Amino acid sequence: MDPLAFIVALARDAGALLCERLDDPREVTQKSPRDLVTDADRASEALIVGRIRQAFPTASILGEESGIHRGTGDERFIVDPLDGTTNYAHRYPLFCVSIAYERAGRVEAGAVYAPVLDEMYAARRGFGATCNGASIRVSTVRAVSDAMVCTGFNPAGYARNGAYFAKLSDHAQAVRRDGSAALDLAFVAAGRFDAFWEWDLKAWDVAAGALLIEEAGGVAGAIGGGVLDLANGSILGSNGLIQAEMVGLLGSV
Repeated sequence: MDPLAFIVALARDAGALLCERLDDPREVTQKSPRDLVTDADRASEALIVGRIRQAFPTASILGEESGIHRGTGDERFIVDPLDGTTNYAHRYPLFCVSIAYERAGRVEAGAVYAPVLDEMYAARRGFGATCNGASIRVSTVRAVSDAMVCTGFNPAGYARNGAYFAKLSDHAQAVRRDGSAALDLAFVAAGRFDAFWEWDLKAWDVAAGALLIEEAGGVAGAIGGGVLDLANGSILGSNGLIQAEMVGLLGSV
């Protein structure tokens, strides 16, 4: 079975489930201050994990809600069943399903689906990135002063991140905070944002989106420069043309 076709179909089905439940009464709890989880998160992940187990019985799965499902092979699926849970809980349409397929420790395919927008972002390593089947490319902006950049942070952690937000607000054309890291990374790949940075993330937040950016011609690395480590929790993704300037600005706070 083609892993990319599989995760694209799976992300679409999970997104349909989220939309079906969008206007229902929510069961909302907090994993930590202002970090929400809903019944829809759990239902989406249950659907995804069940389908993976059927189609790839030896694969491992890393899911945001259910944790590690160990397998016996070298394949792994990295799953965020609902990225942008707070947005979803308030019916704000910027949320998504993110699924990455990894083999032998390298992400080979990724899908990010925004169901309300009906936008399916997909990438296979070495074959480019698409949105709804059409090729996408990062922007051609060459200076942060001309860029619209995006970031994310938990409001409970604003004291840590406020200085960086202020720094980029002083230098960029615009700064946004939309509340869904995986979708923000997809928007960088599509040229809507010119860069995105965030600390304190998990592999499921960035695995698919980072591949999208790379396959769309951009760069996904660590905030301080250097290569991206999915386990490290920080990412700076950009069109590549402003990556060094972004590293310098974020490093000067």
